[in-house]
Amino acid sequence: MKVCGRDVHIEGRLIRVGHLEGDKYESLADPEAAVRELRALRAGIDLFTFLQRLPGTSPEYDYPMEWDNLAVLPVSTYEHWWTKQLNNKTRNMVRRAEKSGVTVREVPFDDALVEGITTIYNEVPNRQGKPFPHYGKDFETVRRISATFPEQSTFIGAFLEGTLIGFAKLVSDRDRGQASLMHIVSLYKHRDKAPTNALIAQAVRSCAERGIPYLVYSNFAYGKKQRDTLSDFKEYNGFQRVDLPRYYVPLTLAGRAALRLHLHRRLADRIPESVQARLRQIRALWYSRGLQAKQKIA
Repeated sequence: MKVCGRDVHIEGRLIRVGHLEGDKYESLADPEAAVRELRALRAGIDLFTFLQRLPGTSPEYDYPMEWDNLAVLPVSTYEHWWTKQLNNKTRNMVRRAEKSGVTVREVPFDDALVEGITTIYNEVPNRQGKPFPHYGKDFETVRRISATFPEQSTFIGAFLEGTLIGFAKLVSDRDRGQASLMHIVSLYKHRDKAPTNALIAQAVRSCAERGIPYLVYSNFAYGKKQRDTLSDFKEYNGFQRVDLPRYYVPLTLAGRAALRLHLHRRLADRIPESVQARLRQIRALWYSRGLQAKQKIA
């Protein structure tokens, strides 16, 4: 369904929660108008949630809210990012990519790009200590999942001797108030050449050239997990944690009850971080051993 011209995705069976399709990449110019439209539609949504758009960090609407966060890089010029927002180690990683022969550029969305993305997705089954959700997908599936937000997307490729070794999908919102890294993935076997750092450098350049003031790299922290190697990587590349209000608007009696009882939260959010950290370690060890066993058999 659509609200204010935007696609709305609905999740859940007992409690149906609606949100913008890709709500970390899209934003509502007039959330109150969207809520009025949803109430008039009687669309079977119990709770509607939306994230307040940048740069506003103080609550602007009189709806129930909780704090969410994004990893945000304020963009003015590429030179400012390079000289003021990076540390020396990260600048050296970008230089390493260039010295290793890695080139980066914006690329069209075509068969050659989809073929390269398919190869990257199918290199290894596990990434960051857990199964990689796109591993095993065929060409047509990769084309379909990569083709979202076609008019708002910019693809960036990292190449080594003409072969794609990494890519990023940059999605801007409709008024170009921000652009988000929807996907950024590189081949493991070439990680010593720092292609991901080179991709971020080009993403900053692409935003600066278009006058987009904020580059977003998903969340800075996920749930109760506050720091890890990914958040460190984001920080080293100039991203900062920005806390933003996430609103939950009950549209039915069931929605009001669910909000009061915190049923809209994931079960994982109720587990202490110390327990979650241990479970993540066990998961990573489990999948690492499984991968080693498969490699021995092969």
